[in-house]
Parts: sequence; structure tokens; C-alpha cells
Amino acid sequence: MANPKIVFITGANTGIGFEVVKALYSADKPYTVIVGSRSLSKAEDAISFLKTEFPASTNILVPLTIDIESDESIQSAADEVESKFGRVDALINNAGAQFDQEILTGTLTPRAAWLKSWNVNVAGTQVLTTTLIPLLLKSSDPRLLFVTSGTSSLSNHVTRTIPLDTPPPAGWPKPTTGVPPSMPSYRSTKTGLNMLVREWDRILKNDGVKVWAVSPGLLATGLAGNPEAMKKMGAEDASVAGPFFRGILEGQRDGDAGLVINRGGVQPW
Repeated sequence: MANPKIVFITGANTGIGFEVVKALYSADKPYTVIVGSRSLSKAEDAISFLKTEFPASTNILVPLTIDIESDESIQSAADEVESKFGRVDALINNAGAQFDQEILTGTLTPRAAWLKSWNVNVAGTQVLTTTLIPLLLKSSDPRLLFVTSGTSSLSNHVTRTIPLDTPPPAGWPKPTTGVPPSMPSYRSTKTGLNMLVREWDRILKNDGVKVWAVSPGLLATGLAGNPEAMKKMGAEDASVAGPFFRGILEGQRDGDAGLVINRGGVQPW
């Protein structure tokens, strides 16, 4: 077996992350996939499922506990990866969350929800990436991917490209039903993440690291609630993400490094 690419994926036990793990585990090219999850048992369950589904695969899945809200967890995960593998060929910053709905339900105060959004989607991602850069630079083909959103585009927001950009009726408070949902904290973090991608592309340009913001499209995941309800809103099955990300890792989008990419091309800023 050829020397496998070592790919570290956060939030890998469910949703988009899980579909990427599946695409790599079932690939005919050699991969060692580090299945990062806040819960080790959930990572192990995901691995058990895939081993049953693809019994002939010779690729390797490794469970790893990683909570990007915890600097201690991040450092512990990095130490474990270094001791086991000595390098990382690709980091996929997939872990993320949306807390706007928790403001509406009263589960979180507006300030708490906004701070948590930035902590998970931007600050935690930045700390993990910074911690793993020494291992990434030991790769002969280092790749750094950040999962962004189609809702992050400022250009599309100006042109009202998606239903979420439709202005609500006049008056205050604004309605919470019968209109497209409002997700300002989530959207703001993903727009901020796009600048983080530009910075990492600049910082690592002379190190030969290829960097992308990846916009997978509206997919039926647990990010905004029930996946089945999302499908009724037009969301595609999350499985389409797997081949897309695998293609990026295998060089299909090298010409678009440094940009926000989706399956159709380049997403405007």
C-alpha cells in the first residue's frame, strides 16, 4: 500500500464531516482519516458504521477527541496526532454551529449566542489551525480547508440572491414565522471565516500550502434543525459533499486555491 494521505477532519462523526470521511474511506487511493469529534464514542460509532458498510476498504480510520472550544483539547489532539503520525497532509476545518435559533427560543441570550458563534466558528477554528500548522508543514502536499457557507457572500447579499436576503415587512419586532429565517450571527461568522482563509492563504503562500474556503451548498444536515425538514426546503442530501471534498484533496480545484469554492465554481466574496 502506498504512503497514505493523513487527513484530519473536525466534526467528522455527522453531517458533512461524516460524508467526507465516507468518501475517503471508500476511495481507491490510500487515506488515513482522523475522525475528530467532541465525543470519542460518537467517533467510534461512526467508524464502526463505515467499516460495516465498506468491509473491503484498506484505508484507516482513527477516532480522536477534539473540542475546538477548548484550548486544552486542541493541544491534546495535536500532541496525539504528532505522536502517532508526525504530520498532517490535510486539515478540514468542518466543525461549526448555528446558534441564532437559540436566541428565539430563549435558550441563549443574544450576547451569549453571538459570542458562542464566533468562538466555535472562527476563534476555535483559528486556534486549532495555528496549533496544527507545524504538522501541516511537514507534508509534501499540504492542504488547508475551511467549511464556509453560501450565506456568507457579501456580493450575493447585496443582489438578494437567496431567500434569506429578502427584507422582512416593516415594523418591530420582526416576525419569526412566515418569513425566511434570520441567521445574522451564523452568517457573520462565516463571512469572517472567509477573511481568515484569505489571511492563511497569505501567511502560508511561500510555504506551498493550498488553502480554500469550501461552500458545500444547502445540504440536509443537523446544522439548522431537522435534516428532513431541510430537504422540504430544497436542501440536497449531504452525501454530495463527500466526492466534492475528495476532489479538492486530490487536486481538482488547485487552480482556485485561496478562494471560496462551491461545486459549480467560485463563490463571489
